[in-house]
Amino acid sequence: MPFPSGTRARAVLLAAVVTVTAFCAADAVARSYPFGPCTRSVNDLGNQYVPFHAHLWDLLHGRADGGLLVNWQSGFGSSFLPDLGTYLSSPFALLVAVFPRDEIDLAVYVITVLKTASAAAAMAWLLLTVRPGRWWAAGLLGASYALCGWSVSDAAYNPMWLDGLVALPLLCLVAEWTLTGRRRFLGVVVVAVAWIANFYTAYMATLAAGLVLLLRLLLAGLPRLRALAALGRATVTVALGVGLAAPLVTVVYFGTKHAYPGRVREFVPVSGEDLLARLLPTTYSFGTPAVFVGTTALVLALALPFHRAVPGRVRAGWTLLVTGMALSMQWTPTHLAWHAFTTPQGSPYRQAFVLCGLLVIAAWHSLSYGAPDRRALGAAAVLLALIALLGGRSDIVRSFTWPVLLLAAVGALGGLVLLSRADGARVLGDGRRTALAGLAVALLVGAQLGEATATSAVATRLRLAHMDDYAPWGGRQQRQADAIAQADAWPRYRTDPGREQTVSNDPLLVGGQGAQYYSSLTSDVLSRMLTALGGGWTSRGRSVQSLDNAVTDVVFSVGARVHSPPDPHQNWFPQDGSEATVSRQDVPPLVTVRPPAAPLRAGARARTSVSAFGPSAYHNQELLLGARVYTVPRITVRNSAGKPPTRSDDERPGLRLGPLPAGHGARRSTITARCPADSEVYLWAPYFSGTARLAGDPAGALTGRFRSDEPVTKIAAMQPLGRVPASGSLRIELSPDRMSTVQDGAVGCLDTARLQAAVERLKATGATAVTVSDGTIRAELPAGSTGTAVVAAPRIAGWRCATGGAAPVPAGEYYGLIAVPLDGSSTSLTCTFHPPGLRLGATVGGASLLALILFGAAGAVHRRRTTGRLAPRTTTRPRERTNGAC
Repeated sequence: MPFPSGTRARAVLLAAVVTVTAFCAADAVARSYPFGPCTRSVNDLGNQYVPFHAHLWDLLHGRADGGLLVNWQSGFGSSFLPDLGTYLSSPFALLVAVFPRDEIDLAVYVITVLKTASAAAAMAWLLLTVRPGRWWAAGLLGASYALCGWSVSDAAYNPMWLDGLVALPLLCLVAEWTLTGRRRFLGVVVVAVAWIANFYTAYMATLAAGLVLLLRLLLAGLPRLRALAALGRATVTVALGVGLAAPLVTVVYFGTKHAYPGRVREFVPVSGEDLLARLLPTTYSFGTPAVFVGTTALVLALALPFHRAVPGRVRAGWTLLVTGMALSMQWTPTHLAWHAFTTPQGSPYRQAFVLCGLLVIAAWHSLSYGAPDRRALGAAAVLLALIALLGGRSDIVRSFTWPVLLLAAVGALGGLVLLSRADGARVLGDGRRTALAGLAVALLVGAQLGEATATSAVATRLRLAHMDDYAPWGGRQQRQADAIAQADAWPRYRTDPGREQTVSNDPLLVGGQGAQYYSSLTSDVLSRMLTALGGGWTSRGRSVQSLDNAVTDVVFSVGARVHSPPDPHQNWFPQDGSEATVSRQDVPPLVTVRPPAAPLRAGARARTSVSAFGPSAYHNQELLLGARVYTVPRITVRNSAGKPPTRSDDERPGLRLGPLPAGHGARRSTITARCPADSEVYLWAPYFSGTARLAGDPAGALTGRFRSDEPVTKIAAMQPLGRVPASGSLRIELSPDRMSTVQDGAVGCLDTARLQAAVERLKATGATAVTVSDGTIRAELPAGSTGTAVVAAPRIAGWRCATGGAAPVPAGEYYGLIAVPLDGSSTSLTCTFHPPGLRLGATVGGASLLALILFGAAGAVHRRRTTGRLAPRTTTRPRERTNGAC
């Protein structure tokens, strides 16, 4: 039967309040931001989500370089719409606009809390829709779902996944509506919003809602035609909803096709002990499924098969569904199906929230038929003890788990026993039953708050101990932003935030326009091009770093560069107390003209654009510059014992150098070579980890802060070390901090005079004026320009260019950059960007919207005709009938 709106409202409010209270209390206990000195920006939260939300703030306030189509601040110009659909398309993300820019960390925290509370409210509403029951119980179980292990352990620092936590109960609500044929239009809207907010977790939630719908149809025992009609309504609802989201979903999909592939990992299921251990409070491990839902919800779910007041079909159906879901997480084919047939890079059990949701719904079925009796609770207690016994063998169970579990179990079992007694004590007065029920509620709420707070606090502290972490906005970021703002002159030239980064998306966080970019959608052409030029990266090539190099600064028109000391929050190296400075360089415009012999592949795929590069980063830079400016000498490498090192036999080419042995003194590994005097020395050693210094020159050293490793997930960027002494002999002292390699041709000596001559040539023939607006570049060229116009931006898929009044055609490529052939007849160039998949998505979205309108119109006509046929005939005039009624 339908519930009064006041009952639902109380359940929703209770769920939200319990969730917010436990979430914030956990951060206070963990002394985490914003309630303590410990940062919560670990891993991708600090590297991706906070910077992307900062960029969204800039967009909403009209301060960003670029728009919805192109982000000109990252990766020398990247497609932004796929990133928007991946990280920022949640309706909650718009709330950043109401916060100050320097409180972006607080904005992301508040959004995270609101998403979690919304998931609790949505689940509470769903539970009362599925079956009538106690409103406070629905609220408590809604909070159990929102504070599940997946939410507080995995999604708390991946806030885009929390949209899936909200979507699951909402999509199950849509499934309930399709059973009765109600709210068809609203159902389509809910599906569309869920897929727009985060299509990745919405896909999982949609599969889960489909399974719930199938079970509900089986349990309802509907006639075959009615059941098929409900399935048809559900299919149409999902198809139209996903279709409405297609303009964003297709863009993200095609963005993944053009992204750097990273590394493919084979799925390895965790042991049964680890899986059971994650059902217990305060357990944490990165690679295991976080399926904790609270002891109360777990006990109720375990009691369901033994609860005789629940119909047998319901008990069997929900028990089998939960069990099947748990098994599907461990079997490779179904595990891949939950992840859209792609093994995740990172946390492998991203579908764990589905199992948490099913456990909570099963728990509700156990409680909504009345509190379980002693027999059912006894069986549940035995199963809980068995789970604790088997799960306790896992290494992820720590000593503090047991007292938390004991208190939670006492509170849950005691509360349920009191509730069962209150339900069955008919001979007691109303006051006595109310007192028992009140005490039961107090025990259950207290147990839920306590163990959820403890579990979330433990996850917060252990994440901080095991993952990279980054400071919230503070003095360093403000100084970077101020220095960039003073030097910025985009699009006349770029201002790079600097090699010593604060996070992996500094341009989005503090401003400027550089190479640095970290996204799941980092383009293949950008990563491969920067790698060929000597750039460094982490995250298996998807987090490309700034390259502090005079030649690449000329190629990409980087006219100002910020130099900051190492981030003191990282504590990788001793701090020297220096402040951020800005260096300037004479560079050509964003659009230059190269001679007619320049290689150009018109309309070729971006994946092949860097195939012409060779093995030497120095020679590759010269190819892109169009001039010889380096001397690459023969080098002599000696290890710390003064002997020639052995060659590497793994995927890292070069000579092997290990860290200094203990008590070895100050002797270091060395590289010696000869170069022209006063030329600039660069060291290119992508698989080196540690520090390097030019002997006799106190200039900056290769920090190796983004360390190379084996298997390779990080490589180091080329570094400037100083100038060659007058003798022409140079010696580089190396201090590796782990086993590293130095390849042949690691040293390059830059002739700055030749570089300046190349700059003057490019300036003389380059564009006289350049304007940039979102996805459009316009340049005015000198009359009679022939050869190839080269835009200093990666030739990612989607660029089309035209000269003069000609029709746009797919842009050509010049070693990975945008290129357009010139015949001397045009003095203007226009390039426009259209994200791949946008046209297809817009077509599908338009067709879905049209179909929705037609269905709505047909339904309205059908209802009007039905109403007309059923209306009673009368000869009384309307006014007489109204008067008579009065």
